[in-house]
Amino acid sequence: MAKREIAGSRALVTGASSGIGREIALELGRRGADVVVLARSADKLETLAAEFADLPGRCAVHAGDVVDDAVRHAAVRRATEAFGGLDILVNNAGIGALGPFETATAERLRRIMEVNFFAAAELIRVALPTLKHGRKPIVANVTSILGRVGIPHSSEYCASKFALEALSQSLRAELYKHGVDVLAVAPGSTETEFFDHTIEMASRPPWVGRNGVPAAAVARAAVDAIASGKRAIVPNFRGWLMCVAQRIWPGGVDLVLRKYA
Repeated sequence: MAKREIAGSRALVTGASSGIGREIALELGRRGADVVVLARSADKLETLAAEFADLPGRCAVHAGDVVDDAVRHAAVRRATEAFGGLDILVNNAGIGALGPFETATAERLRRIMEVNFFAAAELIRVALPTLKHGRKPIVANVTSILGRVGIPHSSEYCASKFALEALSQSLRAELYKHGVDVLAVAPGSTETEFFDHTIEMASRPPWVGRNGVPAAAVARAAVDAIASGKRAIVPNFRGWLMCVAQRIWPGGVDLVLRKYA
């Protein structure tokens, strides 16, 4: 994994209208990167772009739904047209749901997988021909500690993030010969608007929304990891402890999680 200068880099950030994605876009801009921001809300993206007026980096807006293949292709073209290429791809767009798996609809499972995994995977595929010509290119996938530890009432979300973690590991090896790095950013509980935009909230486990890390702190850690060439990070101490516990005492983690099932 290569170290890289953020200043002068060309980036594409999905899910950039709020939360971690918005903060990553701003952090990249503060460090001198030019950023294409992609999300469904054009108004929120324009508000974000206005904040780049006082930053060394530039911002280009591309509104659309990342699950749409035409939108994915157009977003990569936007980076080339606006900034001359692409060096950093940040897959951040994501949705979730809370509730028992047994009573959930098939649509809930498919929608979460479509946004959190398939859209990210297909955007990587679309972007690779451009990334390969970038300057020390990198794909940064925003996964989750729930892509390492599965919890009750979030089974579909966990499955989508486990899949994205696995894709990141596989592509890290596969793309090495092409000079493309792959980073997995696995936040824990974060102060974001995520839970205000869940597609279903059939239950509310006690850990939801508690002791979240500010999205700006996660963004700084993510951009630091991009710059320093790390392969994976967990920018949350409690989340890191949860991952360690899962490795060394998985049965104990199961016992704790059963209490909340």
